[in-house]
Amino acid sequence: MPIHAIIFDLDGTLLDTLEDLADAANTCLLAQGFSAHPVDAYRQFVGDGVEILFRRALPPGTPPGAATERAVAALVARMRDEYGARWSAKSAPYPGIRELLAALAPAGLPLGVLSNKPHAFTRLMVGSFFDGAAAAPGGAPDGDGPLGPFAVVAGARPGVPRKPDPAAAIATARALGVDPAHAAFVGDSNVDMRTAHGAGMLAVGCLWGFRGEAELRESGASILLAHPLELLDHL
Repeated sequence: MPIHAIIFDLDGTLLDTLEDLADAANTCLLAQGFSAHPVDAYRQFVGDGVEILFRRALPPGTPPGAATERAVAALVARMRDEYGARWSAKSAPYPGIRELLAALAPAGLPLGVLSNKPHAFTRLMVGSFFDGAAAAPGGAPDGDGPLGPFAVVAGARPGVPRKPDPAAAIATARALGVDPAHAAFVGDSNVDMRTAHGAGMLAVGCLWGFRGEAELRESGASILLAHPLELLDHL
């Protein structure tokens, strides 16, 4: 089936954000009396939103209950400030991403970004790295409108189900003016592949991201890319 639009995940797909995420989260954990984790551990922690990140980062066997819920809430609240202070310290587009976006421009395919990162940070980072329009997280452009080469840019927002729920992906495709069946969803994790299948989209896994080939295959990737420019061969 022909592809008429492409939707990208952000962290681990367009941007390598792992070290900044790990540094901010470790600072939060240490401030609350928990242990820090190696950067590579965050490959498995991230992908499902900030709250789940910290639930995964708590010590094994942490009992459920009110105390744990308060700890997670405090970590999530602190993360906004800690990540806001360092979101661009080490993060950058993956090699080949800028070239891919430049090569896609003449094709006229509408492009979108859909992330489980908080909406303000998603738009802040896309605007900064791909549009040259950095802003404070609280002042990042609202809505889902265009930024740089992307016609729609959306992150996690209250009242909108996070990936792998397909609702936001379907809404993004429709905002791009295409039937979801004619869209490709490009991501680096099982969350993204499950989102693609749930939305009826082509599931494209990128091997340069946070997870790996085994997870992408097991979660149903229809195409695996070793380098961003390989996407052009499938359009």
